[in-house]
Amino acid sequence: MKKQYLLAPGPTPVPPEVLLAMSAPMIHHRSPDFIPVIQKVRTGLKWLFQTSQEVLTVAGSGTAGMEASISNFMSPGDKIIAVNGGKFGERWLKIAKAFGVNAIEVPVTWGDSVDVAKVEDLLKKDPSIKGVYVQASETSTGVWHDIKSLAQITSRLSGTILVVDAITALGVVDIPMDAWGIDVLITGSQKALMLPPGLAFIAVSEKAWTLNQSAKCARFYLDLKREKDNILKDSNAWTPAVSLWIGLGKALEMMQKEGLENIFARHRMLAQATREGIKGFGLSIFARQSPSDALTAVVAPEGFDGELIYKNLRNQYGITAAGGQDQLKGKVFRISHMGYADVFDIITAISGVEMVLARMGYKGAPLGSGVARAQAVMIGQ
Repeated sequence: MKKQYLLAPGPTPVPPEVLLAMSAPMIHHRSPDFIPVIQKVRTGLKWLFQTSQEVLTVAGSGTAGMEASISNFMSPGDKIIAVNGGKFGERWLKIAKAFGVNAIEVPVTWGDSVDVAKVEDLLKKDPSIKGVYVQASETSTGVWHDIKSLAQITSRLSGTILVVDAITALGVVDIPMDAWGIDVLITGSQKALMLPPGLAFIAVSEKAWTLNQSAKCARFYLDLKREKDNILKDSNAWTPAVSLWIGLGKALEMMQKEGLENIFARHRMLAQATREGIKGFGLSIFARQSPSDALTAVVAPEGFDGELIYKNLRNQYGITAAGGQDQLKGKVFRISHMGYADVFDIITAISGVEMVLARMGYKGAPLGSGVARAQAVMIGQ
């Protein structure tokens, strides 16, 4: 028998309480039975996003939220800034191109955080730029971008919105939408929200809704104004993913019980323990600046294939992590510490990495040295 451990940066593990809630008999989404579910979710999502705005929920992955954030606020020919520091930053460019929106790329070396001054300089030179699109946590590299500083810049511009992909950040780190002045904030169900894949969430500021009134990009299913009009009546524009909504209500209930500050502190501690554990075994993390608290990208030791490390974790010990993407394939492997995660998930991850590498012939540090460093962090030593 081999026990399975899901430690990938999405999908993440789903708590038994959420699974149990989703196993309840199906109810009709237009019946009175579903209204309390909608109301519970509306309240819980506002709390999580730290906003007074409605948080809109659509059936789709986080990419659906990314697409909607361009199609609902831009017109063909409009100019935006797209921060490209990894696989998901690159996605902004592809979505913009699909809708005829001109994306001015701000390239960021993979492993680095965006230079906010470069974005500010572009905005000063061209006041016609309507949006800045960026990841909070770049999942492919494990890097955190300085969202607060970007928001301080865009908040002063009446015609420019800040759009943040927080798919592996919301529910991990503190991103107060209203307090910082973020205009569009996006996440997905299969990350820190502890649900299966299938839901995308988008919160929209009043400034962004103003842009929506003149936006001409084609849209139908992902029409956020239609979603807003319906959710204000405790309804949905289209058939919702009923069971996921019910599970979401339970997940939000669990998160509210833990409390935002405790959630952020737990993720901060788990991330630090992971990073120290990796370093304690003689390895290095890929993020050179501002590592994300959602996941850690680990650099494969010289002479070792990161893809093989990732595969051996699963094949030998049942630990599903993630490999590198595109230019990082074979060079890194990634470990999640977000959502339904606690101290022993990290102990499992670090000890698994140690045993896999030892079996592959790695001599950089003795077995247990990384685990010991991680444990020291966890008990405050």
